[in-house]
Amino acid sequence: MVDSLFADGSSTGLKLKIGVMGSASGDLADVHLKHAYQLGQEIAHADCICITGACPGLPYETAKGVKSKGGLVVGISPGLSLDEHLYKYHSPIDYTDVLIFTGSGLMGREISNIRSCDIVIIVGGRSGTLGEFSIAYDEGKLIGVLTGTGGIADFITEIEPVLKKNTGAKIIYESSPKKLIVHLLDEYQKRHHKKPSVFSGR
Repeated sequence: MVDSLFADGSSTGLKLKIGVMGSASGDLADVHLKHAYQLGQEIAHADCICITGACPGLPYETAKGVKSKGGLVVGISPGLSLDEHLYKYHSPIDYTDVLIFTGSGLMGREISNIRSCDIVIIVGGRSGTLGEFSIAYDEGKLIGVLTGTGGIADFITEIEPVLKKNTGAKIIYESSPKKLIVHLLDEYQKRHHKKPSVFSGR
């Protein structure tokens, strides 16, 4: 088990939270859905909490994978109530253990999504996921990119060189869900916990 850590390396006593951001709709290939599901299984295997936007698509498949291994899923809803979540945003509640209502809409809830995570993983994705990546990068997060899943995930290698902004963010690329989780946890434990965000002042 990997706990969330203070800057000195001591445990906070809190479980590590890994957010999965990705395509909620569009043409999702079976192989991408499978990789998202496997990613969820690996998050649960690592005894980490999974955070998603409580949406359909790739994050939903990840949540299914987490629950298949007995893990915990927290969903960050764009709605201000269960009624809005279900009927305004047409989003699921199954495979979610805790649903947090932001009332912020699809774009507004992205900040809550990212700030609730110790590690952020990008899977596929379109403009919304690009926004989540940008927030995560700007706020110095440890970011994993599951390559080979289409969408934004397969273009971040081209985006990264032009960012030219030292926020403390670290991006790790990997096509294997298992290897991605292993590499992210290793980076978090060895280095990234020392500067958990651009706001930390450390």
